[in-house]
Amino acid sequence: MNMGDYVFKLPDIGEGVVEGEIVSWHVKVGDTIVEDAPIVDVMTDKATVTIPSPTSGIVKELSGEVGDMIAVGTALITFSGSGDDVFSTEENTETIPVPEPVIEEVVELEEKVVEVVEKKPAPEKVLIQKPIKTTKVRQNTRVLASPAVRRRAREAELDLTFVSGSGPAGRIRHADLDAYIAAGGAVTGAPPKSYSTKRTETNEIKVVGLRRKIAEQMVKSKFSIPHFSYFEEIDVTELEKLRKFLNSTKDEGQPKLTYLPFIMMALAKIMPKHQECNAHYDEENNIVTQHSAIHLGIATQTDRGLFVPVVKHVEAMDIWQSAAEMQRVSGSARNGTASLDDLTGSTFTITSLGRDGGLGATPIINHPEVSILGVHKAREMPVVQDGKVVVRRIMNVSSSFDHRIVDGANGAALVQSLKKMLEHPALIFM
Repeated sequence: MNMGDYVFKLPDIGEGVVEGEIVSWHVKVGDTIVEDAPIVDVMTDKATVTIPSPTSGIVKELSGEVGDMIAVGTALITFSGSGDDVFSTEENTETIPVPEPVIEEVVELEEKVVEVVEKKPAPEKVLIQKPIKTTKVRQNTRVLASPAVRRRAREAELDLTFVSGSGPAGRIRHADLDAYIAAGGAVTGAPPKSYSTKRTETNEIKVVGLRRKIAEQMVKSKFSIPHFSYFEEIDVTELEKLRKFLNSTKDEGQPKLTYLPFIMMALAKIMPKHQECNAHYDEENNIVTQHSAIHLGIATQTDRGLFVPVVKHVEAMDIWQSAAEMQRVSGSARNGTASLDDLTGSTFTITSLGRDGGLGATPIINHPEVSILGVHKAREMPVVQDGKVVVRRIMNVSSSFDHRIVDGANGAALVQSLKKMLEHPALIFM
């Protein structure tokens, strides 16, 4: 290292953090930067922090690539100097003040698989303006084709014995003729009804930052918690009527109600009878902590990954307050303004796929919680009531429980209590 070089080490970010992952560099070797300009984003177990430059100068070396873990106190970036007092040559052993971090608390939940496929443009159709004359040897084959297809072939001076048909018994259709013409008379096999190009491209994406944290949380939750799942159908016909009525009478400042606030209120109502489901399990110390407070995590998909903002003390809210708070914390998670308090402390989690809800799932528990509820799309279905087939609005729910703490009967009892509440929604408010 030259005498004028200055090595900046990863500073002590605080809160007991001993290492961080390089999420993204804001500079590259050769860049000239000014003091306090952002140089790198580092993710810790607590948050993602943008670290500013301690000085002005030219970037000589970056110590680490995106995805690398780097310990506090080790070299992070080297600046080059000319020995003219632009840089201090002393080691920076003191803690460097770091601006208030942008919180991206990782309280991740469900497995999300991202597929990246590079598509090639669809091949352009080739239009042949001049008639195609074939020089192939004529086959002694009986041709099956309609008069209209034969007329087109005559006009184009084509021999149909060289065109393979895709219809019954090899009948030649207009599409077969189109394909033969588009291929310049080179079609020898039955053409497909639609054309596509084989795709062989691959796109490698390094798993870093929030996506890595999601992956780690999935592994921790799935492989440390023995899950058991339970499924049920709930008739929400009456709940839908109540929801529409309340939305038609709401004040201008009140949020529009979806099913989730009703589910939240129902859980707050029934949870005192199912305290084993509203709990955390510390497996290292073998301690189960049952909570009387109902802090509901709401799994929320954002463009930065999956977050679980928390609506706290639902038991102390009415339907409008729970809906408004749910919208607030979910919105802040999506736009990146959620506070650390908004993203921590859940005792039970709800995950909903909305319109893409499907029929069932096996949701992964949000460690260290012991229960999770998955809500699926409500749809109208024929059901039998009193010996008659009627149309009712049915919503499926999927739940998972930590079998070390919650017995199968207890998990089923929670879902059945919820079913009773939602099928007779007046009970939620009694």
